[in-house]
Amino acid sequence: MTPDIHIVRHARARRMRLSVDPASGRVRLTLPPRASLKRAMAWAEEHRGWIEAQRGRFPDARPFAPGALIPVEGEDVVIDWLAERPRTIRVEEGRLVCGGPLEGLSRRIESWLKRRALATLSDETAEFAARAGVAVTRVTVGDPKARWGSCASTGAIRYSWRLICAPPHVRRATVAHEVAHRLHMDHSRAFHTALRGLYGADPAPARAWLKRHGASLHWLGRCS
Repeated sequence: MTPDIHIVRHARARRMRLSVDPASGRVRLTLPPRASLKRAMAWAEEHRGWIEAQRGRFPDARPFAPGALIPVEGEDVVIDWLAERPRTIRVEEGRLVCGGPLEGLSRRIESWLKRRALATLSDETAEFAARAGVAVTRVTVGDPKARWGSCASTGAIRYSWRLICAPPHVRRATVAHEVAHRLHMDHSRAFHTALRGLYGADPAPARAWLKRHGASLHWLGRCS
């Protein structure tokens, strides 16, 4: 069986269930607490065809390599690399201009995207927080697979750095969503009213974009 299968025993599970995470490609096998592991693995093996079919629907990997196209703020740019250039990365006329050794290029591009994400998301969080009249204690970025943002009761907000690759309206709607949680730590009607007021438009198109294209952002920087 595929080596990256993730086995989870769930207290409320009544039967075995297979799922494939479109963000990571990992297979999840959920089992009732007392289910036989040997029998479960055999059952999963019988569904190998289904697993491969699901994986075949995943977005294409988009590596951070010379000549590759990657989105920055929703616009595709080509990675234009020459070893003799400085390592400083910049966007210039549809190109992501890079230099330095080829070894480590992918890591440098990812670090550059994370720094850009943190700076942009911090500025936009401050903008929406001022508009809402709330305090945000800290803004950080990470690489969660299940959430694009989260807001703690302490006022700390954390985002996926991959939002910097999405169109600006998608990123800003996500920021407004998390800042609105400083007013309402739930998804009540009051929360959605506050969100729409902060964002200044209907956030539904941004949510729809993430639902339709969000998985592809998780395949950025991957070779396969």
